[in-house]
Amino acid sequence: MRVKVYFNLHKKVFSVMDKKTRKVIAHTDTIILKNAKFTVSKSGRERVLREKKKNVHAFVEGDWQKDQELFLKRNTVRYNPYEADYFINVLTGKKIETSAWCDLFIENGKANIYAY
Repeated sequence: MRVKVYFNLHKKVFSVMDKKTRKVIAHTDTIILKNAKFTVSKSGRERVLREKKKNVHAFVEGDWQKDQELFLKRNTVRYNPYEADYFINVLTGKKIETSAWCDLFIENGKANIYAY
């Protein structure tokens, strides 16, 4: 199933939306996506910068892989609307748009994103 995932600031979990209906279908501490695509809404980011208040505008889209674990070399990915209008590979500092696999999980109330 193709989904869009974002970090829910209020619940401190990932909200999982069905891509077709755009309805939230689950909340989870961990999710693995295949054929991941990292997207940022330009207008949503501009509103964050203008209002200094966060809103949902950055997503990782992909095919939800239930009951699967990955044990591969992974690269940390992050997004900060005050620094850039895209997700970055923390190791290289370069923009990341897609990844074959993406592992998202919550640890100590913080979102962690890894790309493979």
